[in-house]
Amino acid sequence: MSATQVPTSVAHLSSPLALRNGQTLPNRLMKSALSESLGAPDCGPSPELERLYARWATGGFGLVVTGNVMVDRRHRGEPGNVVIEDDRHIDGLRAWAQTFRGSGTPLWMQVNHPGRQANALVTKLRPVAPSAIGARVPGAVRPRALEDSEIRDIIERYATAASVAEAAGFDGVQLHGAHGYLITQFLSPLSNQRDDAWGGDAERRRTFVIEVLRAVRSAVRPDFAVGIKLNSADFQRGGFTEDESRDVVRELVAEGIDLIEISGGSYEKPAMLGAVRASTAAREAYFLEYAASVRELAGAVPIAVTGGFRTTAAMEAAVASAECDLVGLGRPAAVAPDVPRRVLEQGADAVRAGDVRVGLRSVLGKVIDLRQVDGALDLSWHTDQLHRLGAGREPDLDRSWARALVAMGLHNGPAAFRSKRG
Repeated sequence: MSATQVPTSVAHLSSPLALRNGQTLPNRLMKSALSESLGAPDCGPSPELERLYARWATGGFGLVVTGNVMVDRRHRGEPGNVVIEDDRHIDGLRAWAQTFRGSGTPLWMQVNHPGRQANALVTKLRPVAPSAIGARVPGAVRPRALEDSEIRDIIERYATAASVAEAAGFDGVQLHGAHGYLITQFLSPLSNQRDDAWGGDAERRRTFVIEVLRAVRSAVRPDFAVGIKLNSADFQRGGFTEDESRDVVRELVAEGIDLIEISGGSYEKPAMLGAVRASTAAREAYFLEYAASVRELAGAVPIAVTGGFRTTAAMEAAVASAECDLVGLGRPAAVAPDVPRRVLEQGADAVRAGDVRVGLRSVLGKVIDLRQVDGALDLSWHTDQLHRLGAGREPDLDRSWARALVAMGLHNGPAAFRSKRG
């Protein structure tokens, strides 16, 4: 086969994708956000972070999205988060972005505020949230409700982070509106029970995310990409629904969003664990059916789906059918930083993820919720792989669940037993 010939089995995955801000992605495989926990003690980027991203820069992705960068050092999701409040770390951020110069792959920074999911090991203040309602997860602290002025300050913090990311040389930002973080907390009636301009009905609950998008857009150039990772639903009774999510998509598109990545669930109700419907299992992706349902609403805005993809055939079929425009790969990128090259150039028919579950299930299952621990352990195991890559080593697919469990507890304290996701 010649170097320029594209196998028919990956013809759609190999095709470029133009965004409406003028940016073009070279193919349809996206490295979805993974929380690396590799920030320096002063909350700036580290050499280990640069080393990790240098590996992904040569991996052949169409787009790479960083792990969540916090907008307020007083409220962080976990130890090792990078924080942008101003340009104090601009040199380190430039070095991080520079790892992708000349790669042909755009690098976007995911920006985030944890809200009530702030980690007690690194957040000494009481967590904040739309309402004073705690998350039902181990180690969670009941938050206090944000004042109007504080909400507006946080919105400006998102804009500042995006502006600094642009100045550092990143190609775009992704707002984290999934997995129970602050944007999600505003969207869900279970965590937002305000009766002012920021809550009270579905329209007012989505005001926060729309104002964040507007502030970010006004702070960056038109050709700087702004995307979002959005929950399809939070999968809890009385919570954020798919119909409400579709309304959010409609407004985001009208406001000029460049890319929507679909995910779902929260720390309280992880959506990518446990039993799935037969139709989901057959097509591998967890949120593909929902993504297809918003395809018409999104219009020219591409839809990415992350979670569950493992075979090249399923990835190619999802893009070929236009159910989604991009396939997000998270955990596979932790164990094979060159996974797109394996799929698009070397003919790999499947990708590995290294799924891990806690052992001693008959014993531990009597005292802990194995479903939550499995999710946290699996993500911790993959974070260990990222740390190996950041140290200049190769992934260790034989790393035991017990070693990952100990590392998880030491790193995160009580918050370890949440299934952290980027």
